[in-house]
Amino acid sequence: MFDNLRNAFSNAAKSLGEKELNEKDIEEILFELELSLLESDVASEVIDSIKTDLKNNLIGSKVAKNEIEKFVKDSLISSISSLFDAAGTVDLFEKINEKKKTGNPFLILFVGINGTGKTTSLAKVAHMLQQAKYSIVVAAADTFRAGAIEQLREHTNRLNLKLVAQNYNSDPAAVARDAVLYAKSHKMDCVLIDTAGRMQTSKNLMEQIAKITKVVNPDFKIFVGDSLAGNDTVNQAREFFEHVKFNGSILTKSDADARGGAALSIVKITSTPVLYVGVGQEYADLKPFDKETFLETVFGSLSGVDIKKISSEPKLTPEPKLTPEPKIDSSVSDPFAGITDADIFNYSELYDIPPPENDNEAIQLGTKIRDWIKQGRPKSEESKTDKKTKFDEFDEHLSKKEEINDGKHKQDKEEEKSKKKRGVFGFFKK
Repeated sequence: MFDNLRNAFSNAAKSLGEKELNEKDIEEILFELELSLLESDVASEVIDSIKTDLKNNLIGSKVAKNEIEKFVKDSLISSISSLFDAAGTVDLFEKINEKKKTGNPFLILFVGINGTGKTTSLAKVAHMLQQAKYSIVVAAADTFRAGAIEQLREHTNRLNLKLVAQNYNSDPAAVARDAVLYAKSHKMDCVLIDTAGRMQTSKNLMEQIAKITKVVNPDFKIFVGDSLAGNDTVNQAREFFEHVKFNGSILTKSDADARGGAALSIVKITSTPVLYVGVGQEYADLKPFDKETFLETVFGSLSGVDIKKISSEPKLTPEPKLTPEPKIDSSVSDPFAGITDADIFNYSELYDIPPPENDNEAIQLGTKIRDWIKQGRPKSEESKTDKKTKFDEFDEHLSKKEEINDGKHKQDKEEEKSKKKRGVFGFFKK
Protein backbone atom coordinates (compact mmCIF):
# COMPACT_ATOMS: atom_id res chain seq x y z
CA MET A 1 0.00 0.00 0.00
CA PHE A 2 1.00 3.59 -0.73
CA ASP A 3 4.37 2.68 -2.29
CA ASN A 4 4.54 5.84 -4.44
CA LEU A 5 3.72 8.16 -1.56
CA ARG A 6 6.20 6.41 0.74
CA ASN A 7 8.99 6.67 -1.85
CA ALA A 8 8.27 10.36 -2.52
CA PHE A 9 8.61 11.38 1.13
CA SER A 10 11.54 9.04 1.78
CA ASN A 11 13.53 10.38 -1.18
CA ALA A 12 12.89 13.97 -0.12
CA ALA A 13 14.08 13.29 3.43
CA LYS A 14 17.24 11.53 2.20
CA SER A 15 18.06 14.21 -0.39
CA LEU A 16 17.76 17.00 2.15
CA GLY A 17 19.86 15.01 4.60
CA GLU A 18 22.70 14.86 2.10
CA LYS A 19 22.90 18.61 1.47
CA GLU A 20 23.40 21.83 3.34
CA LEU A 21 20.15 23.53 4.26
CA ASN A 22 20.34 26.49 1.90
CA GLU A 23 17.32 27.88 0.09
CA LYS A 24 18.46 26.95 -3.43
CA ASP A 25 18.95 23.26 -2.64
CA ILE A 26 15.70 23.16 -0.68
CA GLU A 27 13.81 24.60 -3.65
CA GLU A 28 15.26 21.99 -6.01
CA ILE A 29 14.33 19.10 -3.74
CA LEU A 30 10.84 20.50 -3.07
CA PHE A 31 10.31 20.69 -6.83
CA GLU A 32 11.24 17.01 -7.15
CA LEU A 33 8.93 16.23 -4.22
CA GLU A 34 6.11 18.09 -5.96
CA LEU A 35 6.50 16.00 -9.11
CA SER A 36 6.53 12.78 -7.10
CA LEU A 37 3.40 13.79 -5.17
CA LEU A 38 1.58 14.68 -8.39
CA GLU A 39 2.39 11.19 -9.67
CA SER A 40 0.95 9.83 -6.41
CA ASP A 41 -2.42 11.53 -7.07
CA VAL A 42 -1.93 14.19 -4.41
CA ALA A 43 -3.97 17.33 -5.13
CA SER A 44 -2.14 20.59 -5.75
CA GLU A 45 -3.69 22.16 -2.63
CA VAL A 46 -2.12 19.43 -0.49
CA ILE A 47 1.25 19.74 -2.23
CA ASP A 48 1.34 23.49 -1.65
CA SER A 49 0.52 22.99 2.03
CA ILE A 50 3.22 20.35 2.50
CA LYS A 51 5.85 22.37 0.65
CA THR A 52 5.09 25.55 2.57
CA ASP A 53 5.24 23.82 5.95
CA LEU A 54 8.46 22.01 5.09
CA LYS A 55 10.15 25.11 3.71
CA ASN A 56 9.20 27.19 6.75
CA ASN A 57 10.59 24.52 9.08
CA LEU A 58 13.85 24.06 7.15
CA ILE A 59 15.01 27.53 6.14
CA GLY A 60 16.98 29.09 8.94
CA SER A 61 16.90 25.95 11.09
CA LYS A 62 20.03 24.91 12.94
CA VAL A 63 20.12 21.12 12.79
CA ALA A 64 23.11 18.80 12.96
CA LYS A 65 23.79 17.20 9.58
CA ASN A 66 23.24 13.67 10.89
CA GLU A 67 19.84 14.75 12.28
CA ILE A 68 18.51 16.47 9.15
CA GLU A 69 16.82 13.37 7.67
CA LYS A 70 14.93 12.71 10.91
CA PHE A 71 14.06 16.39 11.19
CA VAL A 72 12.57 16.37 7.67
CA LYS A 73 10.64 13.17 8.36
CA ASP A 74 9.17 14.63 11.54
CA SER A 75 8.25 17.81 9.67
CA LEU A 76 6.44 15.82 6.98
CA ILE A 77 4.61 13.75 9.60
CA SER A 78 3.56 16.95 11.37
CA SER A 79 2.30 18.55 8.16
CA ILE A 80 0.25 15.53 7.07
CA SER A 81 -1.03 14.86 10.57
CA SER A 82 -2.30 18.44 10.79
CA LEU A 83 -4.27 17.96 7.54
CA PHE A 84 -6.19 15.07 9.08
CA ASP A 85 -6.61 16.91 12.38
CA ALA A 86 -8.11 19.92 10.60
CA ALA A 87 -10.82 17.68 9.09
CA GLY A 88 -11.70 16.31 12.52
CA THR A 89 -13.25 12.93 13.27
CA VAL A 90 -16.80 11.60 13.32
CA ASP A 91 -18.25 8.99 15.67
CA LEU A 92 -21.11 7.56 13.62
CA PHE A 93 -22.43 5.46 16.51
CA GLU A 94 -22.57 8.51 18.77
CA LYS A 95 -24.58 10.45 16.17
CA ILE A 96 -27.02 7.56 15.77
CA ASN A 97 -27.49 7.34 19.53
CA GLU A 98 -28.21 11.06 19.78
CA LYS A 99 -30.89 10.85 17.08
CA LYS A 100 -32.29 7.69 18.64
CA LYS A 101 -33.16 9.68 21.79
CA THR A 102 -35.62 11.75 19.74
CA GLY A 103 -37.51 8.63 18.64
CA ASN A 104 -36.68 9.22 14.96
CA PRO A 105 -34.47 7.12 12.65
CA PHE A 106 -30.99 8.27 11.65
CA LEU A 107 -30.85 8.80 7.86
CA ILE A 108 -27.63 8.11 5.91
CA LEU A 109 -27.39 9.00 2.22
CA PHE A 110 -24.72 7.35 0.04
CA VAL A 111 -23.46 9.19 -3.07
CA GLY A 112 -20.84 8.48 -5.71
CA ILE A 113 -20.52 7.29 -9.30
CA ASN A 114 -21.04 3.80 -10.72
CA GLY A 115 -18.25 1.31 -10.25
CA THR A 116 -16.75 2.73 -7.05
CA GLY A 117 -18.33 0.11 -4.79
CA LYS A 118 -21.02 2.40 -3.41
CA THR A 119 -23.76 -0.24 -3.05
CA THR A 120 -21.34 -2.77 -1.58
CA SER A 121 -20.05 -0.16 0.87
CA LEU A 122 -23.64 0.54 1.93
CA ALA A 123 -24.06 -3.18 2.64
CA LYS A 124 -20.82 -3.18 4.66
CA VAL A 125 -22.01 -0.22 6.74
CA ALA A 126 -25.34 -2.01 7.25
CA HIS A 127 -23.49 -5.10 8.48
CA MET A 128 -21.36 -2.97 10.83
CA LEU A 129 -24.46 -1.29 12.30
CA GLN A 130 -26.23 -4.62 12.51
CA GLN A 131 -23.36 -6.01 14.56
CA ALA A 132 -23.79 -3.04 16.91
CA LYS A 133 -27.45 -4.08 17.43
CA TYR A 134 -29.07 -1.26 15.47
CA SER A 135 -32.25 -1.96 13.48
CA ILE A 136 -31.94 -0.98 9.80
CA VAL A 137 -34.06 -0.45 6.72
CA VAL A 138 -32.50 0.07 3.27
CA ALA A 139 -33.95 2.30 0.54
CA ALA A 140 -33.31 1.31 -3.09
CA ALA A 141 -33.38 4.88 -4.42
CA ASP A 142 -31.18 3.93 -7.38
CA THR A 143 -33.97 3.55 -9.93
CA PHE A 144 -31.72 4.54 -12.81
CA ARG A 145 -29.15 1.76 -13.27
CA ALA A 146 -30.32 -1.61 -14.56
CA GLY A 147 -29.79 -4.33 -11.95
CA ALA A 148 -29.26 -1.88 -9.09
CA ILE A 149 -32.38 -2.94 -7.18
CA GLU A 150 -31.59 -6.65 -7.64
CA GLN A 151 -28.02 -6.11 -6.43
CA LEU A 152 -29.22 -4.34 -3.32
CA ARG A 153 -31.94 -6.96 -2.70
CA GLU A 154 -29.29 -9.67 -2.79
CA HIS A 155 -27.30 -7.86 -0.10
CA THR A 156 -30.34 -7.28 2.12
CA ASN A 157 -31.40 -10.92 1.77
CA ARG A 158 -27.97 -12.08 2.89
CA LEU A 159 -28.01 -9.68 5.83
CA ASN A 160 -31.69 -10.33 6.58
CA LEU A 161 -32.61 -6.65 6.32
CA LYS A 162 -35.79 -4.89 5.20
CA LEU A 163 -35.59 -3.36 1.68
CA VAL A 164 -37.95 -0.64 0.47
CA ALA A 165 -38.03 -0.50 -3.35
CA GLN A 166 -40.24 0.50 -6.27
CA ASN A 167 -40.02 0.01 -10.02
CA TYR A 168 -37.23 1.31 -12.23
CA ASN A 169 -37.61 4.93 -13.38
CA SER A 170 -39.77 5.74 -10.38
CA ASP A 171 -39.01 8.86 -8.34
CA PRO A 172 -35.92 8.20 -6.15
CA ALA A 173 -37.05 10.80 -3.63
CA ALA A 174 -40.38 8.97 -3.23
CA VAL A 175 -38.54 5.70 -2.54
CA ALA A 176 -36.41 7.40 0.12
CA ARG A 177 -39.49 8.99 1.70
CA ASP A 178 -41.28 5.62 1.84
CA ALA A 179 -38.29 4.07 3.59
CA VAL A 180 -38.28 6.86 6.17
CA LEU A 181 -42.02 6.46 6.82
CA TYR A 182 -41.55 2.70 7.21
CA ALA A 183 -38.69 3.25 9.68
CA LYS A 184 -40.74 5.69 11.74
CA SER A 185 -43.80 3.43 11.90
CA HIS A 186 -41.70 0.39 12.88
CA LYS A 187 -39.39 2.28 15.29
CA MET A 188 -36.26 1.49 13.27
CA ASP A 189 -32.91 3.02 14.22
CA CYS A 190 -31.36 3.72 10.82
CA VAL A 191 -32.30 4.24 7.17
CA LEU A 192 -29.55 3.68 4.57
CA ILE A 193 -30.38 5.29 1.22
CA ASP A 194 -28.69 4.08 -1.96
CA THR A 195 -28.64 6.54 -4.86
CA ALA A 196 -27.95 6.21 -8.57
CA GLY A 197 -24.25 6.28 -9.35
CA ARG A 198 -23.97 9.44 -11.35
CA MET A 199 -21.15 11.28 -13.04
CA GLN A 200 -20.26 14.46 -11.23
CA THR A 201 -20.65 16.34 -14.55
CA SER A 202 -24.30 15.26 -15.05
CA LYS A 203 -26.35 18.26 -13.98
CA ASN A 204 -29.73 16.50 -14.12
CA LEU A 205 -28.60 13.53 -12.07
CA MET A 206 -26.87 15.75 -9.53
CA GLU A 207 -30.14 17.65 -9.16
CA GLN A 208 -31.83 14.34 -8.28
CA ILE A 209 -29.55 14.06 -5.26
CA ALA A 210 -30.51 17.58 -4.26
CA LYS A 211 -34.17 16.59 -4.51
CA ILE A 212 -33.70 13.50 -2.34
CA THR A 213 -31.85 15.62 0.20
CA LYS A 214 -34.64 18.20 0.25
CA VAL A 215 -37.41 15.58 0.62
CA VAL A 216 -35.94 13.40 3.39
CA ASN A 217 -33.30 15.74 4.91
CA PRO A 218 -30.68 13.08 5.68
CA ASP A 219 -28.71 13.35 8.92
CA PHE A 220 -25.48 12.19 7.34
CA LYS A 221 -24.14 12.04 3.77
CA ILE A 222 -21.28 9.74 2.75
CA PHE A 223 -19.25 9.99 -0.44
CA VAL A 224 -17.89 6.67 -1.73
CA GLY A 225 -14.77 6.88 -3.90
CA ASP A 226 -12.44 4.39 -5.54
CA SER A 227 -8.87 4.71 -4.22
CA LEU A 228 -7.47 3.30 -7.46
CA ALA A 229 -9.12 5.99 -9.60
CA GLY A 230 -6.57 8.51 -8.33
CA ASN A 231 -7.10 12.12 -9.32
CA ASP A 232 -10.47 11.27 -10.87
CA THR A 233 -11.71 10.31 -7.39
CA VAL A 234 -10.42 13.62 -6.05
CA ASN A 235 -12.26 15.53 -8.79
CA GLN A 236 -15.43 13.55 -8.06
CA ALA A 237 -15.17 14.38 -4.37
CA ARG A 238 -14.68 18.05 -5.18
CA GLU A 239 -17.79 18.20 -7.38
CA PHE A 240 -20.00 16.10 -5.11
CA PHE A 241 -19.02 18.17 -2.10
CA GLU A 242 -19.97 21.34 -3.96
CA HIS A 243 -23.45 19.97 -4.70
CA VAL A 244 -24.14 17.70 -1.71
CA LYS A 245 -21.86 18.91 1.12
CA PHE A 246 -21.23 15.36 2.32
CA ASN A 247 -20.01 14.76 5.88
CA GLY A 248 -17.35 12.11 5.28
CA SER A 249 -15.92 9.61 2.82
CA ILE A 250 -15.41 5.89 2.33
CA LEU A 251 -12.46 4.89 0.13
CA THR A 252 -12.81 1.47 -1.46
CA LYS A 253 -10.02 -0.87 -2.63
CA SER A 254 -7.54 0.80 -0.31
CA ASP A 255 -5.67 -2.47 0.17
CA ALA A 256 -4.58 -2.30 -3.48
CA ASP A 257 -3.78 1.43 -3.56
CA ALA A 258 -0.10 1.88 -4.42
CA ARG A 259 -0.22 5.67 -4.72
CA GLY A 260 -2.02 6.73 -1.55
CA GLY A 261 -2.78 10.33 -2.49
CA ALA A 262 -6.59 10.08 -2.56
CA ALA A 263 -7.08 10.09 1.22
CA LEU A 264 -4.83 13.13 1.69
CA SER A 265 -6.42 15.04 -1.16
CA ILE A 266 -10.07 14.44 -0.28
CA VAL A 267 -9.50 15.41 3.35
CA LYS A 268 -7.79 18.66 2.30
CA ILE A 269 -10.17 19.86 -0.41
CA THR A 270 -13.40 19.01 1.45
CA SER A 271 -12.29 19.50 5.08
CA THR A 272 -14.20 16.31 5.93
CA PRO A 273 -12.70 13.09 7.32
CA VAL A 274 -12.23 9.73 5.67
CA LEU A 275 -14.52 7.55 7.78
CA TYR A 276 -13.77 4.04 6.56
CA VAL A 277 -11.64 2.20 4.02
CA GLY A 278 -12.63 -0.91 2.12
CA VAL A 279 -9.99 -3.63 2.31
CA GLY A 280 -11.75 -6.63 0.76
CA GLN A 281 -14.96 -8.13 -0.59
CA GLU A 282 -16.50 -9.48 2.62
CA TYR A 283 -18.99 -7.53 4.70
CA ALA A 284 -16.51 -7.30 7.56
CA ASP A 285 -13.83 -5.82 5.27
CA LEU A 286 -14.63 -2.24 6.20
CA LYS A 287 -12.14 -0.68 8.59
CA PRO A 288 -12.29 2.69 10.36
CA PHE A 289 -9.71 5.05 8.88
CA ASP A 290 -6.92 5.65 11.36
CA LYS A 291 -4.49 8.52 10.98
CA GLU A 292 -1.64 6.80 12.80
CA THR A 293 -2.02 3.64 10.70
CA PHE A 294 -1.85 5.78 7.56
CA LEU A 295 1.29 7.57 8.79
CA GLU A 296 2.94 4.27 9.73
CA THR A 297 2.17 2.85 6.29
CA VAL A 298 3.74 5.86 4.60
CA PHE A 299 6.65 6.64 6.94
CA GLY A 300 7.31 3.26 8.55
CA SER A 301 7.51 2.76 12.30
CA LEU A 302 6.56 5.78 14.37
CA SER A 303 8.31 4.48 17.47
CA GLY A 304 9.94 7.37 19.26
CA VAL A 305 7.76 9.86 17.38
CA ASP A 306 5.17 11.68 19.46
CA ILE A 307 2.58 12.61 16.82
CA LYS A 308 0.48 14.62 19.24
CA LYS A 309 3.50 16.62 20.34
CA ILE A 310 4.67 17.21 16.78
CA SER A 311 1.21 18.27 15.61
CA SER A 312 0.73 20.60 18.55
CA GLU A 313 4.04 22.41 18.12
CA PRO A 314 3.41 25.97 16.96
CA LYS A 315 4.36 26.82 13.39
CA LEU A 316 7.04 29.44 12.87
CA THR A 317 5.22 32.46 11.43
CA PRO A 318 6.66 35.92 10.95
CA GLU A 319 5.50 38.56 13.38
CA PRO A 320 3.02 41.00 11.84
CA LYS A 321 4.54 44.27 10.77
CA LEU A 322 2.90 47.23 12.46
CA THR A 323 2.22 50.17 10.20
CA PRO A 324 3.72 53.30 11.82
CA GLU A 325 1.56 56.37 12.19
CA PRO A 326 2.08 58.51 9.07
CA LYS A 327 3.96 61.76 9.49
CA ILE A 328 3.75 64.83 7.32
CA ASP A 329 6.97 66.14 5.83
CA SER A 330 6.48 69.83 5.08
CA SER A 331 9.33 69.74 2.56
CA VAL A 332 7.40 67.25 0.41
CA SER A 333 4.51 68.43 -1.79
CA ASP A 334 2.84 65.00 -1.69
CA PRO A 335 -0.35 65.25 0.45
CA PHE A 336 -0.21 61.48 1.01
CA ALA A 337 3.36 61.38 2.31
CA GLY A 338 3.81 58.65 4.90
CA ILE A 339 0.48 56.93 4.08
CA THR A 340 0.63 53.50 2.47
CA ASP A 341 -1.15 52.76 -0.79
CA ALA A 342 -3.14 50.08 1.03
CA ASP A 343 -4.51 52.60 3.56
CA ILE A 344 -5.43 55.05 0.81
CA PHE A 345 -7.23 52.34 -1.12
CA ASN A 346 -8.98 50.82 1.92
CA TYR A 347 -10.23 54.19 3.19
CA SER A 348 -11.51 55.22 -0.25
CA GLU A 349 -13.22 51.86 -0.73
CA LEU A 350 -14.70 51.89 2.77
CA TYR A 351 -16.23 55.36 2.49
CA ASP A 352 -16.78 55.28 -1.29
CA ILE A 353 -14.46 58.24 -1.92
CA PRO A 354 -13.72 59.08 -5.58
CA PRO A 355 -10.19 60.02 -6.68
CA PRO A 356 -9.30 63.67 -5.90
CA GLU A 357 -9.38 66.07 -8.85
CA ASN A 358 -7.19 68.85 -7.46
CA ASP A 359 -4.62 69.63 -4.79
CA ASN A 360 -7.14 70.92 -2.27
CA GLU A 361 -9.21 67.73 -2.43
CA ALA A 362 -6.04 65.66 -2.12
CA ILE A 363 -4.88 67.54 0.99
CA GLN A 364 -8.31 67.17 2.61
CA LEU A 365 -8.39 63.46 1.80
CA GLY A 366 -4.88 62.94 3.19
CA THR A 367 -5.91 64.64 6.46
CA LYS A 368 -9.01 62.45 6.77
CA ILE A 369 -7.02 59.27 6.18
CA ARG A 370 -4.50 60.22 8.88
CA ASP A 371 -7.33 60.84 11.37
CA TRP A 372 -8.85 57.50 10.38
CA ILE A 373 -5.55 55.69 11.00
CA LYS A 374 -5.15 57.37 14.42
CA GLN A 375 -8.64 56.12 15.38
CA GLY A 376 -7.59 52.53 14.68
CA ARG A 377 -9.01 52.30 11.13
CA PRO A 378 -12.70 51.89 12.18
CA LYS A 379 -15.20 50.31 9.79
CA SER A 380 -17.98 52.43 8.35
CA GLU A 381 -21.56 51.29 8.89
CA GLU A 382 -22.33 52.62 5.45
CA SER A 383 -19.49 50.75 3.77
CA LYS A 384 -20.44 48.59 0.82
CA THR A 385 -19.46 45.04 1.73
CA ASP A 386 -20.46 43.59 -1.64
CA LYS A 387 -18.16 45.86 -3.59
CA LYS A 388 -15.19 44.29 -5.36
CA THR A 389 -11.91 45.54 -3.94
CA LYS A 390 -9.64 45.72 -6.97
CA PHE A 391 -7.09 48.36 -7.82
CA ASP A 392 -7.87 48.05 -11.51
CA GLU A 393 -11.38 49.41 -10.86
CA PHE A 394 -9.76 52.69 -9.81
CA ASP A 395 -7.64 52.73 -12.94
CA GLU A 396 -10.72 52.10 -15.08
CA HIS A 397 -12.55 54.90 -13.29
CA LEU A 398 -9.68 57.27 -13.93
CA SER A 399 -9.47 56.29 -17.60
CA LYS A 400 -13.12 57.21 -18.11
CA LYS A 401 -12.66 60.54 -16.33
CA GLU A 402 -9.66 61.38 -18.49
CA GLU A 403 -11.64 60.77 -21.69
CA ILE A 404 -14.24 63.42 -20.78
CA ASN A 405 -11.87 66.05 -19.39
CA ASP A 406 -12.03 69.36 -21.25
CA GLY A 407 -9.05 71.50 -22.22
CA LYS A 408 -8.83 73.17 -18.84
CA HIS A 409 -8.62 69.85 -17.00
CA LYS A 410 -6.00 68.62 -19.44
CA GLN A 411 -3.90 71.68 -18.77
CA ASP A 412 -4.26 71.20 -15.00
CA LYS A 413 -3.23 67.61 -15.35
CA GLU A 414 -0.11 68.51 -17.34
CA GLU A 415 0.93 71.00 -14.67
CA GLU A 416 0.46 68.50 -11.86
CA LYS A 417 2.48 65.81 -13.65
CA SER A 418 5.57 67.88 -12.94
CA LYS A 419 5.04 67.59 -9.20
CA LYS A 420 6.12 64.66 -7.03
CA LYS A 421 3.10 62.38 -6.84
CA ARG A 422 2.24 58.88 -5.58
CA GLY A 423 -0.70 56.73 -4.46
CA VAL A 424 -3.18 54.27 -5.88
CA PHE A 425 -5.28 56.87 -7.68
CA GLY A 426 -2.97 57.54 -10.60
CA PHE A 427 -3.42 61.30 -9.99
CA PHE A 428 -0.50 61.30 -7.58
CA LYS A 429 1.92 59.01 -9.39
CA LYS A 430 5.44 60.07 -10.24
